[in-house]
Amino acid sequence: MHRKIALLSAATLTGTLLATALPAAAAQAASSTGSQAGSRIAPRPKPAQHAAADTASERRQAMTYWTERRMEAAQPLDVPDPKVAPNAAEPRQGTAWTAPPTRGGSGATTQAARSSGAAWTKGGAVTRTTGRIFFTTQGRNASCSGTAVTSANKSVVLTAGHCVKMSGAFHTNWVFVPGYDRGQRPFGTWPATRLLTTPQWNSGEDINFDVAAAVVAPVNGKTLVDTVGGQGVAFNQPRRQQMYAFGYPAAAPYDGSKLVYCGGRTFDDFLASRGLGLTCDMTGGSSGGPWMLNFTESTGLGTQNSVNSFKYNFAPNWMFGPYFGTEAQAVYQAAQTTNAA
Repeated sequence: MHRKIALLSAATLTGTLLATALPAAAAQAASSTGSQAGSRIAPRPKPAQHAAADTASERRQAMTYWTERRMEAAQPLDVPDPKVAPNAAEPRQGTAWTAPPTRGGSGATTQAARSSGAAWTKGGAVTRTTGRIFFTTQGRNASCSGTAVTSANKSVVLTAGHCVKMSGAFHTNWVFVPGYDRGQRPFGTWPATRLLTTPQWNSGEDINFDVAAAVVAPVNGKTLVDTVGGQGVAFNQPRRQQMYAFGYPAAAPYDGSKLVYCGGRTFDDFLASRGLGLTCDMTGGSSGGPWMLNFTESTGLGTQNSVNSFKYNFAPNWMFGPYFGTEAQAVYQAAQTTNAA
């Protein structure tokens, strides 16, 4: 059965696509045990990997390319509808696994735990760890959202699969701008050295596996997480939990200039995918932004457990994200053990 679905990277909701560190010792222990309880990890599918700006000159080129004018002028994407493979398998659920956040900010005021799409005004670590992603695809510039997460190499950004590859090709000029605020880049521009996604997204762009990670190079001798902190990350968790979602929506009524959030209890997608749903008005450009469990407003820290992925055109008030199962965990584990330099 064919259903109209819209991805959320940077476009409208009219039928076209709308176009995240463990300390090293803790990460190594988690990789060998698979959980805080020491359970063994089941074999995981090998992620697809793509070399991005893996030389110093390529990194300089990507950083130079993204002027303020180009960031502000990033355009929506016109791409085919995303696919749900016939008789698609549900993301595999293994042993529950969590990495704690790395502190990176504070806050004092309180915002509503339920929101369908309000500006985040509270501050805290989330304003440093969340950022905009910019890239070139099919000859045009576009944007997504992403998150710096705790990782062994302190250099991992989690995002959506279509924010690294779409229509069979990996994006180029890929950079992460944490804390983006109305054109300002308070923590710099971080070029990707490697892009990773699930084999299911890589081979067939299956919406159930719309998950990706980027490994970004150090800037001025410092890693991303040392600079902005990192959100925690969790896999194989129970469904239907309270979550906060963040992103930089760029399609009307938003303009990509500020961080927006939604909050509420998730529900299971009962239509086409095996993903999670959340009442949320965010639009194109928010793709790849984090969904977080156990989010604490006073610190702006939480545990990432999905990403903004897609909307059904007939239900613009619902946002959907992939279940973070074994396949998503494999992407994260591969990314955090990749050399960022």
